[in-house]
This record gives sequence, C-alpha cells and structure tokens, in this order.
Amino acid sequence: MYSVDVNEAQTELSALLARVDAGEDVVITRHGKPVARVVPYGSHRGVRRFGSLKGRLMVDDRFFDPLPEAEMAAWQS
Repeated sequence: MYSVDVNEAQTELSALLARVDAGEDVVITRHGKPVARVVPYGSHRGVRRFGSLKGRLMVDDRFFDPLPEAEMAAWQS
C-alpha cells in the first residue's frame, strides 16, 4: 500500500492512477492521518447477504460436544 500526502496527490494524480491501475492501493493522508483510500474500480466485494449459505453447509453434531479437559485448559490459560 502506497501512502501520499493530499498536496502531492493533487499534483501527481496521473501517476497515482497508474499505480492504482496496476493493482496497488493508494492511501491519501492529510497531516499524516489517512483520509481516503484509492483502489482499482471493481475491486470491492459485493454486499454480504445474511443466510446466503443456508443449505450449503453442514455442521457435524460433534461440533456441539464439550471439549476435552486438556483442550479447555489450553484455551483458558
């Protein structure tokens, strides 16, 4: 990920777009704090729909069984 100040982004927009076109994410900062991220168009993921995997995944009944004592101890320490 490439980071650039807003002033440099204004003067070097074509060069930044070339980097983005090559697949790189560019973060634009103001006073050292990120304010925007430029990513290639179409790189976003679609909206996640709740329940979209219903009927596609199966959970074995053993998933709900209690864990062995040794494994529980490892999680609690």
